[in-house]
Amino acid sequence: MILAIETSCDDTCAAVLAPDGRRALSNVVHTQTEHARYGGVVPEVASRAHLERLDGVVERALADADVDLDDVTSVAVTVRPGLIGALLVGVSAAKGLAYARRLPLVPVDHLEGHVAAAYLARPDLEPPFVALIASGGHTALYWVGTDGMRLLGETLDDAAGEALDKGARMLGLGFPGGPEISRAAQNGDPARYDFPVGLRDKNNLDFSFSGLKTSLLYKLKALDEAGAREELPHLAAGYEAAVVEALSRKLLRAAEAHDAPAVVVAGGVAANGLLRRTLEEECGLRGLRLVIPPPGLCTDNAAMIGAAVPLSPAVPFPDYLALNARSV
Repeated sequence: MILAIETSCDDTCAAVLAPDGRRALSNVVHTQTEHARYGGVVPEVASRAHLERLDGVVERALADADVDLDDVTSVAVTVRPGLIGALLVGVSAAKGLAYARRLPLVPVDHLEGHVAAAYLARPDLEPPFVALIASGGHTALYWVGTDGMRLLGETLDDAAGEALDKGARMLGLGFPGGPEISRAAQNGDPARYDFPVGLRDKNNLDFSFSGLKTSLLYKLKALDEAGAREELPHLAAGYEAAVVEALSRKLLRAAEAHDAPAVVVAGGVAANGLLRRTLEEECGLRGLRLVIPPPGLCTDNAAMIGAAVPLSPAVPFPDYLALNARSV
């Protein structure tokens, strides 16, 4: 059995997986609500919350899987990238659990974990494929082959999730911004306002969302308070549609350029309903296999970290005592 721990940002997570990493027996996520008042994640607050909650989250994961620590044969943990203080909480806990039982420890890259979530959703999935990771901290395209992941393109400024958070803040909505914008956009007309799609016509696989944020800012400045409230659904719909077009356009371009038989979308933004519907339609027209994990596996969780274990080299006892976390 694999015990996996994830504490890279503001979710305290633990999971137990079958030895092949493609079936989660439990997946516990404690989402920190302390950050809502600040409109974003506060690193020190996140680290302290992980310290307070990780033991209980691990105990719950073991109980939900109906196993105990004596059944665990390896421990996996996120070591990069993320908030360094938050990562260190998870890495220290994983070291202690593994060392006490002389178990191997598997350090996992958070981004590789997001891609590995696709194996939990579709255990028959195998490379090669193109993967889009879109979250609050990262937006990047990867070629995933039998020899690992290769970067194809990435954001030149904000991540997609960060752009949604900042857009929601400008619109007076809550945090996290993605779900808030989606709710506000339900009755809106996405064509009412012309929002730019960053790097739309550039022959590359990179992303940019800075111009989109600026466009929203100027549109709001042109409206008074009452007008902004009245136009909120249309502004939210147009803003969301621009983010979705940027992501889907570059993903499909990457799949075509690399003759990929399948595409994977991972990360918190992959839970966005408009993005899912758009890609289902476009991939269907192109004969591409589309794999998007269910929403609970798109946001940060430990099951995805455990799913990456077969792809990540284990560090034997006691060599991992020298292992450290990295923010990038």
